[in-house]
Amino acid sequence: MSLASSITPASPPRTFWQRRVRDPLVAQLTQGITPEKLALTVAVGSAIALFPILGTTTFLCFIVGIALRLNQPIIQLINQAFWPIHVATIYGCVRLGEIIFRVPHVSFHLKRMNELFWHSPSKFLHDYGATAFYAITAWALLTPFYIALVYFILRPIFREIKQLKTQVARPTA
Repeated sequence: MSLASSITPASPPRTFWQRRVRDPLVAQLTQGITPEKLALTVAVGSAIALFPILGTTTFLCFIVGIALRLNQPIIQLINQAFWPIHVATIYGCVRLGEIIFRVPHVSFHLKRMNELFWHSPSKFLHDYGATAFYAITAWALLTPFYIALVYFILRPIFREIKQLKTQVARPTA
């Protein structure tokens, strides 16, 4: 055996996605969490991360994670990973809620909303409470389907990852 054949080429640098998302998920698989529980954690965590009221998702993920005995670090990681699409989801839920309840579109003036929220919370609730209700209703109607879809897509993927991890960990004869 020559020296050249025993040297393996350097592996490419690990991407941000691998270091921050995939590796923690794989590490959880090797620490006793089942692929089914991991798929459920990602599905439920991502659904709650899209709840249409700003500032509530961390607490909701915490409470639901405890109630369903889900992995808290993963559910919070998923919650934080979804913040870039959260505002767009709120807008979509508001519009879908308006369609469901057959009410006219509410115009959003962020400067006015911010001012009302901090200076007159009761006026804010009066002006936007129904809109929040429409958005929450739309989210609640979509969420069971979303969770089922994500769960049934991820479960076989996580099972395969666990199987591959097990094969790599087993010494070959």
